[in-house]
Amino acid sequence: MGDLEWVRVTRDDGETVGWIEPLDLGYESLQPRDVLGHPVGEPCEWIEAEERLQEKGLRHLAQPWWLDGAPSDLAVIEVSPAGILLAGWLETKALVDSPRHQVVWPDVAGRLSPAASTR
Repeated sequence: MGDLEWVRVTRDDGETVGWIEPLDLGYESLQPRDVLGHPVGEPCEWIEAEERLQEKGLRHLAQPWWLDGAPSDLAVIEVSPAGILLAGWLETKALVDSPRHQVVWPDVAGRLSPAASTR
């Protein structure tokens, strides 16, 4: 994360839906980031940042993902400060073991992208 601490945004049930990254000391310009650490739109003010993250939610984690250097689509199986853990998309749906891939959290380097956008 950057110089300023990211602020967690949660749903009513306490589940984290994203983070707000302050871009200045006065918290006037904020970058909303999803749970993977990816930007959600352009920098904005606090209320808009929270609204974007609540709207995005967690549903995007259920889609297939593409990781640079991986041979096939992947499923996100865990997201935590310890990292983003992924495994083969089809294998996880069939409950079959597959090689695991770990990406540093937050993925500010953009190593992960939605699989549909890469095809």
